[in-house]
Amino acid sequence: MSLSSWKEKLKDQISPDLYEEIDVFETQMQMRCEGKIEEKIFAETRLRRGMYGQRYDNGQRNDGFQSVSLGFEERPMKGPDTYWDAPGMMRIKIPWGGVNPQQLELLADLSEEYSDGITHVTTRQDVQLHYVHIDDSPDLMRRLAAVGITTREACGNSIRNVTACPFSGVCNDESFDATPYAEAIKDFLMGHPDAQNFGRKFKISFSGCMDHACGLSRMHDMGFIARKRIVDGVEERGFEVHVGGGLGAVPQQAKVLDTFVPEAEILPLAQAACRVFTRLGEKKNRAKARLKFLIKKIGLEEFRKVLYEEREQLEYDPRWTAFLSDLGRFTEAPASEPGALPEGPEPEGFSLWAETNLRSQAQEGYALAVISLPLGDATAPQLRAIADISRRYNDGHMRFTVEQNIVLRWISLSDAHSLYSALKAVGLGSPGAGTLVDITACPGTDTCKLGISSSRGLAGELRSRLAEQAFEMDRSVRDLRIKISGCFNACGQHHVSDIGFYGVSRKVGGRTVPHFQVVLGGRWKGNASSFGLACGAVPSKNIPQVVTCLTESYLEEREGEEAFQDYVTRIGRAQVKGKLQPLVAVPDYLMDSSFYSDWGDPREYTLGDMGVGECAGEVVSMAEFGLAESEREVFNAQLLLDDGKADEAGALAYKAMLLAAKALLSEALPHIKDDEETIINEFRTRFYDTKLFFDPFAKGKFASYLFKIHEESGLELDIDLSRQRIEEAQLFIEAAFSCHMRMSS
Repeated sequence: MSLSSWKEKLKDQISPDLYEEIDVFETQMQMRCEGKIEEKIFAETRLRRGMYGQRYDNGQRNDGFQSVSLGFEERPMKGPDTYWDAPGMMRIKIPWGGVNPQQLELLADLSEEYSDGITHVTTRQDVQLHYVHIDDSPDLMRRLAAVGITTREACGNSIRNVTACPFSGVCNDESFDATPYAEAIKDFLMGHPDAQNFGRKFKISFSGCMDHACGLSRMHDMGFIARKRIVDGVEERGFEVHVGGGLGAVPQQAKVLDTFVPEAEILPLAQAACRVFTRLGEKKNRAKARLKFLIKKIGLEEFRKVLYEEREQLEYDPRWTAFLSDLGRFTEAPASEPGALPEGPEPEGFSLWAETNLRSQAQEGYALAVISLPLGDATAPQLRAIADISRRYNDGHMRFTVEQNIVLRWISLSDAHSLYSALKAVGLGSPGAGTLVDITACPGTDTCKLGISSSRGLAGELRSRLAEQAFEMDRSVRDLRIKISGCFNACGQHHVSDIGFYGVSRKVGGRTVPHFQVVLGGRWKGNASSFGLACGAVPSKNIPQVVTCLTESYLEEREGEEAFQDYVTRIGRAQVKGKLQPLVAVPDYLMDSSFYSDWGDPREYTLGDMGVGECAGEVVSMAEFGLAESEREVFNAQLLLDDGKADEAGALAYKAMLLAAKALLSEALPHIKDDEETIINEFRTRFYDTKLFFDPFAKGKFASYLFKIHEESGLELDIDLSRQRIEEAQLFIEAAFSCHMRMSS
């Protein structure tokens, strides 16, 4: 069916405002192709409609065409009437993960017609379709809109998908169902004029309780945790509100803004936060444009003061409380009567599946069934099967999870055996949800332009190796989480996992070798209650041995029922690094060339479309020595931080940055003085001003960390500030390694 026929056929099924908005986007696409609209304007427009650029064939293009940029990939032009469309990625918003059978079936159809037949569930309860041509996007948007799904503000400088615990409303531990509140804040802020002029994205989440990880409120710009209190004998609902959290290159835990905000106040408070972020947030330097940096800059107390002053100045909006009269519209009706597990023989494999994938609801006789989606992927036939199964067993009540799975709610225990058999018949009966096998991974080098190492390839390899043995492990190891990001930007949430990895690269014998930084110390529970730090880079091909080393050492050396994070803290990072040291070495290429390719890609590893910058000088082995020394020093800074020596740790992190800067300068200035001012000035002149230090994705932002810390000389450091300084030093040093590799290629 052509685009125009879909446009006419679905006109009466789409709201007039959304219909017009998609038409406008289609017109802007045409204007961009004709050169009548600037790329920077079109880029933000398409991002706000969910269209992202993606890597293709690891980003390596050799077609030789001249091109006109469409922003996400280049469209090569041979002449006025001949061109080739490169594919992109479409992100589709699924607020609080809620999806129904009709919507699943449409996603299946769209994945086959416009994509590669795969629907990918993200760590924000969105879905993504890859290899989508931008010419098809208005057609795709209209079909989604007709079943109540939008791509509006899925990307760009906007309020991103509002996430919430997928067990809301049926969880045994929640204060109350957070779903209506997540829906209300989504409706209120999407397209709101006070939420359209941010310097960067803004993320919101809802949790029904404090103890679990389902909503991850401590790592969001604004996180709401359900609370109840008794006032004059009357129960009141409200939320503990956290602000200023985020992962990314420099992670920061959210701070408690208020321990109890009444339910009637959450929408005006969120609106006020958007206005403050718009007015005071950074606009020029995108590296500093998240809410966490604004709060760090002015302090939590000043932010709280400004926020509540803004709230008092808002003009009353009836929508703030209108939703409270209709909280019951999210009440779900089960398809079957409550029951008990059937007596007699059970299907083969059921017991193990039920142990990890079936959990009791607050409502007696019902359970939640988690469908494990390896790597967050589902084929079109699988989605259609899930839709059919959900209609049959739970009246269509489903939610996507932040661990890239699907939850079926309201499963009568009497149906558990037959449900499992139905899932198993379509390849969806794998056990292991919420265990070591249930690995979270971002797209990495498969489709992301920022990917450095293959997160999905590594996740697939680990899952394959752990699939059988994990269920024979001690429960304390089996229940650990592994999360993998293809780069430092943390889309795989590596900071909050028990064992985390993020992609980096190293130069060995003139060749580039994929590596991963090993991140330990994160806590998934308690709404992401602590963030881990990197312990050192290991070649990608040795990461499976890292997992084995860490888990076996933990089982052998733990004290009593000691948790994994407590074990890591007790033995210290120096011992951890010592355990991993035998896995750091990379064999010579002629001895074992497998180390020089990444998981899932037999080709010799390169940085693909991240590219090699223009060569503007040489850096020889003197620089390599200096960079190695800087990496050692930043690790020593982590040891000091573990001992509570914040000032010393921060000072050593800065020293490590100076060593890395000096290493890059060492060839051009072999006798450069070991003087702070000299190093800073020469680095600025030779690497920053010339943009030699700039790479395709960071654009020199890591250099600003060095300059900022230099200007903060004498600043007293607490644990949080010292931790941030270590993170910044690590990123600066990684950027220095990348700069060195570009220059020596």
